[in-house]
Amino acid sequence: METYNLVSFAGIFILLGIAWLFSANKKRMNWRLIGWGLGLQLCFAAFVFWVPAGHRFFLSINTGVLKILSCASAGSEFVFGRLALPPGATNAAGETSLGFFLAFQAFPAIIFFAALMSVLYFFRIMPLIIRGFAYVFTRLMRVSGAESLCAASNIFVGIESALTVRPFLNKMTRSELTTVLTAGMATVASNVLAMYVFMLQNQFPTIAGHLVSASILSAPAALVMSKILLPETESPETLGIHIQSSVDRENNLFEAIISGANSAVKLIVGIAALLIAVLGLVALLDLILGGAGNYINRLFSINVDWTLKGLLGYLFYPVTLILGVPVQDAWEIARVIGERAVVTEVTAYQDLAELLSLNMLQHPRSAFICTYALCGFAHVASLAIFVGGITALIPGRRQELSLLGPRALLAATLACLLTAAVAGTFFNQSSILLGK
Repeated sequence: METYNLVSFAGIFILLGIAWLFSANKKRMNWRLIGWGLGLQLCFAAFVFWVPAGHRFFLSINTGVLKILSCASAGSEFVFGRLALPPGATNAAGETSLGFFLAFQAFPAIIFFAALMSVLYFFRIMPLIIRGFAYVFTRLMRVSGAESLCAASNIFVGIESALTVRPFLNKMTRSELTTVLTAGMATVASNVLAMYVFMLQNQFPTIAGHLVSASILSAPAALVMSKILLPETESPETLGIHIQSSVDRENNLFEAIISGANSAVKLIVGIAALLIAVLGLVALLDLILGGAGNYINRLFSINVDWTLKGLLGYLFYPVTLILGVPVQDAWEIARVIGERAVVTEVTAYQDLAELLSLNMLQHPRSAFICTYALCGFAHVASLAIFVGGITALIPGRRQELSLLGPRALLAATLACLLTAAVAGTFFNQSSILLGK
C-alpha cells in the first residue's frame, strides 16, 4: 500500500475524531453504528477497487451510465442542435461540437434521468432497491427504519427523499431529523449526477462509476457522522422496524414520465437561479475582499489570496492533506473542495474539470479523491433548500429544524470527506480507478 493510502486510512479516524469533538453528547456514542457504518464503506470500497468481480461491476456501471447518457443526448440534440453536442462529438450531419455548455448538455440530462427514475419507480424497481439498502442499514446499524429508508433513498434521489418517510417526520426525534438532513446533503441525486458526468467524462473516463460508488459510500457515512454529532437520546418510533416508502405511485407510465420531466424542469430552474445568484454575490464579495486584501498585502509585505475561494482553500488545506492528497496538489484541491461549501458542487466540479484539462494536477489520486469529496450537496444553499423543504412538510417544527440545520451541514461535509478518505485508502494507480 502506498504511503498516501496509509495517510488516507489514518484520515478516516482523524475525521471521526473531529466529529466527536463537535458532538452534542460525547459519552453517548453508538459504537455498533459507527463500526458497521465504517465497515460497510470499507467492504464496498475493497470489493469495487480490489476484487476482480468488483472491477467488472464498476466498469459495467460506468459503461451503462455512459450509454444511458448517450440516449439522453438524442432529445437535447433534436431541440438544441450542435449546442447539445458534448466536446469532441460529431452528429449525423457531420457537424462538430461547439464545446461544453452547461445549459444545453448537462441540464437536459437532468430531465432525462428524472424521467427515467420516475419510470423505474412506476415499475417498482427503484423502491425494491431502496428497501434493500434500508434493510441492511436497519439490521446492521440499529438505526430507525425511517432513518434507514431516507438514507437509502438519498442514494438515488434528492430533497424528495423526505417524502418516503413523510408519515413519520413529525414524530421523529431531534437526532432522526438531523440524520434526514445530513443524508440529503451528504449524497447527490442520480439526475444531477448525470450533469457531473458530462463535465468530467473527457478528462476522467471512469467518472460515472466513481460518482455512483461515491453516492453509495456516502449513505452509511451520513448515518455515522450524523449520529456522532447528535447521538440518539430518545426512543425513535420506528427503531428496528422496516418500513415501506410512502411515495404515491403514478396512475400510468406516461403520467410517470411527465411527472419526472416536470420535476426536473423545476430543479433546473432552481439550479440556474442558485448559480446566477450565488456566483454573482461571490464575485461582489471577492471584489470587496480583493480591494481590502491588496491593501493589507502591500502594508505587511505578504502574499495572501483574499478571494473567497482562496480563503476557503486555506481553511481546507490541512483537511486535504488528511485525505491523502499529495502535497504538490493539495493547494489546488483545497480551493476546489473549499469553494463547494459556498458556490455549490456544480461550480466545484467545473473547476476540477478545468484543472484536469490544463494538466495542473501532478498526481492522478488528487482528482480521484476530490471527485469523492465533492459528491454531495453539502453547501449553504443546499442547507436552506433541505430545511425549507422539510419544514413545508412539518411546519410545526420549523424552529427545531433551523437549529439542527448547521449541525447537519457539518455532518454532511464530514461524511463527504470520510467517503473521500475511504476511497483514497484503496487508490490503486494500475487498476480501473482512472480507466486504465
